[in-house]
Amino acid sequence: MSGFNLLHLITTSQPVALRSCSLPSGARRTKKTWPVSFPQEELKKRLTPMQYHVTQERGTEGAFTGGFTHEDEGNYACVVCGAQLFSSNTKFDSGSGWPSFFDLVKEESVTVSDDFSHGIHRVETTCSQCGAHLGHLFDDGPRPTGRRYCINSASLAFQPKDGAEGGAASGPASDGKTEL
Repeated sequence: MSGFNLLHLITTSQPVALRSCSLPSGARRTKKTWPVSFPQEELKKRLTPMQYHVTQERGTEGAFTGGFTHEDEGNYACVVCGAQLFSSNTKFDSGSGWPSFFDLVKEESVTVSDDFSHGIHRVETTCSQCGAHLGHLFDDGPRPTGRRYCINSASLAFQPKDGAEGGAASGPASDGKTEL
């Protein structure tokens, strides 16, 4: 995609309509207001450096560098708290380099807020239980929702449908760190 086309896409795309999350538009919850919280020291020990950077520091992994290119059946949960977020039934290849989903397991599993970082308006997605940064929501997804949840692999843990891995979640990186 040329620079002009990308700029045109960014400047002409309409923001996704935000649903009410009991916060003023653009407001962000503080770490103390999430239903589930963990000490930062525990998270630094339990998560990989990339998982910590993405979920706690609102970072982004590089395109096409994360895991979860498999097509196995199952669910994708928050790597921090284990909350169910996405189903493999709603996963699709957007060509963006990040796992993409067109719908949530439950509408209330993800919180959205305005993100004006990097000089553009985007809609940030966070886990509704622990506040972990997941990625962003765009309005260019497939039918029936028209939504594209563009999610960092590092923020997800895959749970196979058949429980082949003993019911434990697996993350995209395996360097000995345990996950929920």
